[in-house]
Amino acid sequence: MTTARAAVAKDLPARARRVLGSSGPLVGLLLLVIVLSFMSPFFLRIPNLFNVFQQISVIAILALGSTLVIISGGIDLSVGSVLALGGAVCAWAFVDQGLPLPLAIVLGLGIGAVVGLVNGLLITVGKVPPFIATLANLSVARGLALVITEGKPISGFPEWFRNIVTFDLFGVVPLSVILVVLLYVLGAAYLRYRPAGRAIYAIGGNEEVARLSGLHVVKAKLKLYTAAGVLSALGGLVLTARLNSIQPTAGAGAELDVIAAVVIGGASLSGGQGTVSGTLIGALIIGVLRNGLNLLNVSSFWQQVVIGAVIAIAVMTDTLRRRRG
Repeated sequence: MTTARAAVAKDLPARARRVLGSSGPLVGLLLLVIVLSFMSPFFLRIPNLFNVFQQISVIAILALGSTLVIISGGIDLSVGSVLALGGAVCAWAFVDQGLPLPLAIVLGLGIGAVVGLVNGLLITVGKVPPFIATLANLSVARGLALVITEGKPISGFPEWFRNIVTFDLFGVVPLSVILVVLLYVLGAAYLRYRPAGRAIYAIGGNEEVARLSGLHVVKAKLKLYTAAGVLSALGGLVLTARLNSIQPTAGAGAELDVIAAVVIGGASLSGGQGTVSGTLIGALIIGVLRNGLNLLNVSSFWQQVVIGAVIAIAVMTDTLRRRRG
């Protein structure tokens, strides 16, 4: 009995670290909310909280696709540019070409799928490192968005398109928030219950072992990058609907917030680790942090400094956690 108690006592620090590691992002979010509630009397007001949820909806949609990619051991730097390209194609098809808006939406999502598939082909068939492949398509997609829009905003959408994301269900919850929740529930179920979802962790943990175990690594990666492209384009459509226009420069720098949300949420840049719930918490941390800094009248320039520092701390924490493991 004494030996058993000693073993349990010895294992307590390890178990405490595991619990803290899994709940760390949520604890960080709660602490951030508490601090900002004391620093600003406007922060905890219901309209401001729903404003935070609505502001992070686009980043959260992009981050969902990036979570799958990062768990598989890859990375996607093209998400912000694909956001702009998806919105630009939709606006061009509807406003300039006179196509029905539902068809224009499908085309916007389709171009996101194409860019994502190209990313996957470059990485799996062309053997280009994910960082370089997606960095190249970051430039290509942004250039295409500028060409399609001729460098100018495109507007003129019907009211019902804007209502898709601005309408408040029961007068309280924006539809864009419901869309994000639905997507994340589906993403969590896919990773937890589908064999293809579980295979993503195996690929990220050790790609060669996963291949020798019979997993179709190339096929899985093509699906992941294509899904990430579709979600990035969907984020562009949500942003277009919210603003009732598309800017060719929309989403510039979004990849930083997306990677920050995923890493802060507990995913490892080395692959094999991460959850969509953690990513959602990471996106909320980014949104709460930006909102709080705005309420405190902190310059947007300093906000970039703070976000960059948060990314560095999150990556360093992940590295230290893996070394201890």
